[in-house]
Amino acid sequence: MIQRLRFEKAIKLREEPNVIEQCYEIIDQGECTVGGDYAGPILPFVSQPDLSGTERSNFPKGRYSITLEFVTKLLKWYADGKILPRSMVEATIGEEQTASIIGDVHGQFYDYLHLLSLTGFPSENHIFLMNGDLVDRGAWSIEIIVTAFALKWLYPNRMFINRGNHETRCMNASYGFKTETVQKYDEMTYELFAHVFTALPLATMINASRPFPSSHLTGSENTIEGFAVPTPLILSPLGCKRYFVTHGGLFSRDDVTLNNIRNILRLGREPGPEGLMAEMLWTDPQDEPGRGPNDRGGGLMFGPDVSSRWCTLNRVTGIFRSHQLREDGFAVEHDGLCITVFSAPKYADKYDNKGAFIRVDSSGGLDFIQFEAQPHPAVKPIVDDD
Repeated sequence: MIQRLRFEKAIKLREEPNVIEQCYEIIDQGECTVGGDYAGPILPFVSQPDLSGTERSNFPKGRYSITLEFVTKLLKWYADGKILPRSMVEATIGEEQTASIIGDVHGQFYDYLHLLSLTGFPSENHIFLMNGDLVDRGAWSIEIIVTAFALKWLYPNRMFINRGNHETRCMNASYGFKTETVQKYDEMTYELFAHVFTALPLATMINASRPFPSSHLTGSENTIEGFAVPTPLILSPLGCKRYFVTHGGLFSRDDVTLNNIRNILRLGREPGPEGLMAEMLWTDPQDEPGRGPNDRGGGLMFGPDVSSRWCTLNRVTGIFRSHQLREDGFAVEHDGLCITVFSAPKYADKYDNKGAFIRVDSSGGLDFIQFEAQPHPAVKPIVDDD
């Protein structure tokens, strides 16, 4: 009960002040200009930023950081032009294209760079979706979130970033991102990050473009990583597979539609202790049917029958979610209707888990690619317990 009360107090719904105009004033007054000795990344990017070799090694050694001017301009660019009115966005995988679905990375910058070397950068033939929890816990949350927004700058229609429960003020205050941002920049920069986090979509629908052959709808080949999936498969109104990607999971009621999700008011808002936004960011799957309380204190637990009813109602082939460590980096749950992906190997240097990402092709076929943790400097995570 005490944990629950603390949680509800921490995430009490609030609307954020608009800090964009204040940032304009700071930039216009020349208070975050670049010094002549700066050798780091600059904007506008005209090609893929160099994230390997010397540049990679310089971040943690303090030889340079990403300058405040470029961080501010990057976030301002997103706030000015990339805030979409809908809280669920869509991406379609065309012929000869793939999509990579990334789970929690939590400030593990060296593992993130290795992940990018495996997935490849976003491109005309490659959709890249980060499913929340880019920040907190790890020591290099700034480097990850700025890299992600830089990729959004370069590939605005191929790079997607969902909001996770750690892209929120209450979690940033407790798990390090606010402290890291203030130490590396200042309070105003954190305020800008916090505002932009509220603009991130809560879900992305990944659509296959190739209709699924009707002859395969009930065939024995319908398996995922050796797990049999329900037959017949649930397909979109166009007869294609599609996957609902959100950070946490499903809802406390069965009748939530895709339009309900699209219309969630999110800009300038933090998740409250209940409601659709809170459930999408905090909920976890369980093996038992039905719903139950969540030990985290937020969201709930939902069973395979809940996944089946919701996917059938909304004609969704399956749910991709993150939010929880999985030893293999992924787990196929709820008879294939719910798949967890977690992309932070050797999580927080405390666990022996692998990382993984999901690769989706134009027919909706899935591959699960695992990877190991990479060496990194002995820098402890920044954690603020206040």
